Amino acid sequence: MASTSRFQLATKYEGLETSVWTEFIALALKEKPCNLGQGFPDYPPPNYVTESLKDVMSDSTLFNQYTRGFGHPRLVNAIAALYSKLISRELDPITNVLVTAGAYEALFCTIMGNCNPGEEVIVIEPAFDCYEAMVQMAGGVAKLIPLRCSKTSGKVSSADWKLDTAELESKFNKNTKMIILNTPHNPVGKVFTYDELTVIADLCKKYDVLCVADEVYEHLVYAPNKHVRIATLPGMWERTVTIGSAGKTFSVTGWKCGWAYAPDFILKNLRTIHQNCVYTCPTPIQEAVARGFELEAGRLGTPECYFNSISEECRSKRDYMATFLENVGMVPTVPEGGYFMMADWTPLGEKLNYTGEDKRKDYRFVKWLCRNYKLQGIPPSAFYSEVDKHLGEDYIRMCFFKKDETLKTAETILTDLKKSL
Repeated sequence: MASTSRFQLATKYEGLETSVWTEFIALALKEKPCNLGQGFPDYPPPNYVTESLKDVMSDSTLFNQYTRGFGHPRLVNAIAALYSKLISRELDPITNVLVTAGAYEALFCTIMGNCNPGEEVIVIEPAFDCYEAMVQMAGGVAKLIPLRCSKTSGKVSSADWKLDTAELESKFNKNTKMIILNTPHNPVGKVFTYDELTVIADLCKKYDVLCVADEVYEHLVYAPNKHVRIATLPGMWERTVTIGSAGKTFSVTGWKCGWAYAPDFILKNLRTIHQNCVYTCPTPIQEAVARGFELEAGRLGTPECYFNSISEECRSKRDYMATFLENVGMVPTVPEGGYFMMADWTPLGEKLNYTGEDKRKDYRFVKWLCRNYKLQGIPPSAFYSEVDKHLGEDYIRMCFFKKDETLKTAETILTDLKKSL
């Protein structure tokens, strides 16, 4: 008979057995709430994107077999052509671009391919929970630094969430291998300014550190804010891996198609991990994404370009959510980018009798809200390390990239909740 103790989870994965996503997706399946928890639209993507996939699948010969392992030729050419324009640097589609199974795999390949056991990785909190988990899997040591909200009253913008420069430099040393930078930021919605990026870039150069630029929300930026790609700053191309996502770019998160672009001497590390794990990504998906890129590249800079119109589409949804959250007594952080909103729920919550067994009060409140009022968000303490989880407990994260009817339902639920107090 097999010994159960012999077949335990490998120690490098201990502590990673559950995640906020598995827990809250299960809760949503059970409670069937108005779901503002998960980050995707609940209405169709642009018609030409799905039509491209239909056209691809109607061809019974070309696209049903393996394609090039490091990226379908048509897609890497389209990505290289687009970003050559966006970063004003000629990218080689073969040596500078890698296609991955979503941005998630691009992050995994970057961290696993560049971080040695014991090396340190700076993570800015709140952070997507896979960052710290992947550092752990690589044997690295996560060094956490939180964004801190500098405003204590009135309307709050994501620009009010800042890094302390002295605290940031204190995280760098000779053992620092990389820093993970997410801009536009999930969940705060902060769009790092050129000056803020310059501080990070100067530290990367001073301590010879790799910058992992998670820029999946690059096209979701609200004017007058501008997305600055840190790879374009002086001396940063040769020490930056930039990660993108077709799921976020074209609103097709289920397609799980992402990419990374970087100098060849860095990208070869990612290719090594990719070829020994996923190896290649679905051919028809890559072909359809390539066609979408080719279409949008021809409209770049025009109002018709989806990369521009998506932010205008989401702006009104952002403003609507901020208004109804304020009206019920919450204090939203109005994001400069992305499609999530953090809101301090405690002015409303102090009047509620929310209960539960969870240690963190944001978990208790969010689950209570889902079970009793059928509205689901995500508890932001999930995006902090254990020592800093208290920094997220006063907030709830909600996605506003939803149908107007969905947002109206959320408003009605919260309005009824406030009236019941």
